[in-house]
Amino acid sequence: AIQAIMIDLDGTLVHTLGDFAAAINRMLGDLDLPPATTEVVAHAVGQGSEHLIRTVIDHQLGLPGQQRCAGRSVDNLYEAAWQRYQHHYARLNGQHSQVYPGVMPALERWRSMGLPLACLTNKPVGFANDLLRAKGLHGFFQCVFGGDSFARKKPDPLPLLETCRALASMPARTLMVGDSRNDA
Repeated sequence: AIQAIMIDLDGTLVHTLGDFAAAINRMLGDLDLPPATTEVVAHAVGQGSEHLIRTVIDHQLGLPGQQRCAGRSVDNLYEAAWQRYQHHYARLNGQHSQVYPGVMPALERWRSMGLPLACLTNKPVGFANDLLRAKGLHGFFQCVFGGDSFARKKPDPLPLLETCRALASMPARTLMVGDSRNDA
């Protein structure tokens, strides 16, 4: 029997690609880089903000007309990019995203069954809590953990095991609901 459920956030509960693309493109503008397509951003999402930022910058620097000189490498741009991305994402979080159809009924059903729920995402926990509140989902979860909650992120098993501990559930009896290989 299932004792508890942990659920990923981005791409599972909420379609957040619009938020990511808007924040990334504002960041790129701040760095004097061309905007990224939604496809480029979608390809880079799912392994945390650092991976997203680095992957998109690397792609944009490789576009025709972009020069890779000492001051224009991913490593040289990363710190400024991180700061600008955080700045923009904090202001945009939830504005270009929608709760997937069927999410609310599923959460209500699981809550009515008495199953403890946790949100486990690679998104920084502050952003996760803000998004869950903005979308009316926060009250369903006994705990929320982000990519900065533990020493390692998904797909490492540590966050899942620590979430089981917080839910007082055995890993073999805890369901993980997600949308990517990081959750699998």
